[in-house]
Amino acid sequence: MKVWYKIVEAWVPIILLICLALPGVSRSEQNLPFKRTETREPCDSFDPLRQPFFGETHVHTNFSFDAFAFSINNDPFDAYAFARFQKELELPPPIPSEPERTARIRKPLDFTAVTDHAELFGEMQICTRSSPDTPGIDSLECQLMREAGLNMPPPDPFNVTAIWSLNPILRNFTARSLVMCEGPGVDCPGAAVSMWLDIQDAAEAFYDRSSECKFTTFVAYEYTAQPSFDNLHRNVIFRNDKVPESPISNVTTGGPFIPVLWQKLREECLEAGTGCDVLTIPHNPNLSGSTREDPAGRMFPDPRSVDEARERAFFEPLVEIIQHKGASECRFDRIARMGVQTVDELCTFEQVLPDTLSTTAPSVPIDEFPTRDMVRNALKDGMALAPNFDGINPFKYGLIGSTDDHNGAPGSTLEPDFQGHGGTNDAPLARMIDKFYLGPGGLAVVWAEENSRDSIFEAMLRKEAYGTSGTRPVVRFFGGWEYDTRPNKLCNQVNRVEIGYEKGVPMGSDLPPLVDGTNPRFLVAAMKDPGYPAVLPGQEPIRGTPLQRIQIVKGWVDSDGVTHEKVVNVAGNANNRAKVKKKTCEPKGAGFKELCTVYEDKDFDPTQPAFYYARVLENPTCRWSTFACKAAGVDPFSRQKKCQRQAAVANAKAVEAGEIEEGDTPFNNCCLNEKNDPFLDQTLQERAWTSPIWYVPEE
Repeated sequence: MKVWYKIVEAWVPIILLICLALPGVSRSEQNLPFKRTETREPCDSFDPLRQPFFGETHVHTNFSFDAFAFSINNDPFDAYAFARFQKELELPPPIPSEPERTARIRKPLDFTAVTDHAELFGEMQICTRSSPDTPGIDSLECQLMREAGLNMPPPDPFNVTAIWSLNPILRNFTARSLVMCEGPGVDCPGAAVSMWLDIQDAAEAFYDRSSECKFTTFVAYEYTAQPSFDNLHRNVIFRNDKVPESPISNVTTGGPFIPVLWQKLREECLEAGTGCDVLTIPHNPNLSGSTREDPAGRMFPDPRSVDEARERAFFEPLVEIIQHKGASECRFDRIARMGVQTVDELCTFEQVLPDTLSTTAPSVPIDEFPTRDMVRNALKDGMALAPNFDGINPFKYGLIGSTDDHNGAPGSTLEPDFQGHGGTNDAPLARMIDKFYLGPGGLAVVWAEENSRDSIFEAMLRKEAYGTSGTRPVVRFFGGWEYDTRPNKLCNQVNRVEIGYEKGVPMGSDLPPLVDGTNPRFLVAAMKDPGYPAVLPGQEPIRGTPLQRIQIVKGWVDSDGVTHEKVVNVAGNANNRAKVKKKTCEPKGAGFKELCTVYEDKDFDPTQPAFYYARVLENPTCRWSTFACKAAGVDPFSRQKKCQRQAAVANAKAVEAGEIEEGDTPFNNCCLNEKNDPFLDQTLQERAWTSPIWYVPEE
């Protein structure tokens, strides 16, 4: 009897999929696990056990003032075509007389949201996209913007600085449109609506509403709150094409007031009666700084009320854990041998030195770095704060990655192909090497039934999502009380995913009610990135990197309200001695195509709130900077004195070519390594972070 039960159990999901595919059975007429809010064909590829979709929720085009200022000509239509693998993009050349650089994604994305800065939509429309007789087009601001965008390279520092100094997003407590908008006949609000309509048109043009469901777009924008260069930005993602008449920006809210953003999104979207739905995603918080009022960090301040805690939890299911400007999981300084509330030495990964966006800000000592500028600490503090806010955890975030690309090139995350994310700000090579701590950023991955707006949006809401540092491993994570912990037992079952859902919950959820006398158990599985083909002349294919190990990261709060964390290796081999060949950067050493295990927390205390997430590590590969330095004749793997001599030669060549000023030494960065820098190394371990699973004790 047990044998027959096992056979039937294994075939249930297969039978279900066959039934759904039979002629005459319209999936649109089924009781879908998500709400259908738009008119479209049902997807041929539909999986009730959900599929991984790789995407991008943070990319800018020349509709953004800072992208235009660095000579980017790509608009939202170009960005979506690039992501869908339909177009090569042209990037500004290193020198005006040379041909433009070419970029192409090696594999298409499944979904993308273009998120241009909403704060200057009207001014950008007037200055860069209007007829010569448009009122305001001859203003000082427009002249500076156009000169900056056309002056390549380098952009005129005065023009760029002037644009930024005039920009309303940098003010602490107020924000308004540029002075040009107050001129006679100048209609900045109307111009903003015109640009907003074009953004909607681009999203609609590339959204695949057919049953093939090859590509999903989202109407979106960036709310750019940046008081004193502290990054409080949010990406605002709409569920469907029912959106407000004009985006709610930092100017609309009268300054960098995130709760006012949520209030207006309620009024103009959720409660407008149009079918509008929306969520907001905080940028990676590593550059959000701190103040005397918020010493732990400005991105995740203590809520001022229960209502504010509730609104944050409602509107913000996800947070970026990595992007172009570094990683925000955790922070560890290997020179000082200290961390920001951590002893996890893998927290050196992709850290930048300051804690704000200011290019002149000094590096922050490890013992002074704002604790909640790192996501793991915010997750811990959220549990500790919950009892003060009627049990509402204000920082109960799922995790994703993105790029913050300003070239209009979503998903450009591969280290060997990296050309920067900021137009002429990254060309020629010396200019990019000068921003050594920045990187390609990451990707957002969701587990959804189909590749449609409703299905993916619902996945983001329930936090069944994870972030990667740019590669594409497939990761699943479930938590429950009754998973079989015998070695390989559950992992070897063909229906392990179905069991994961039946006996527990997926990433992003709360554990089911406590089963007395048991400890929480977690099913985690990962498959390696399969690799990438060559798509441009001169490129080589990129092989997927084997997995090294899976870790479980736990955070909890003790009876005194003090937070703790631990990191446990649960699968793979941390000591596999994998490395790269220094001459060619070719990875070598053993690794795994797939890893799977069931982990039981035997130190579990049912009185203590806790979260658990999985971190998946690949074998080491060369960082983008190592490829770039080698191309310039500087070998980061060589001994320090030799590396410095090579760097001196590269710097001299760049001065002679007019790429840098006399005395500038960007190629000295090529000689930074684990012995002389707190964070950088010539290699890195690409990784993925799942959204947490939480345990909340009963009252």
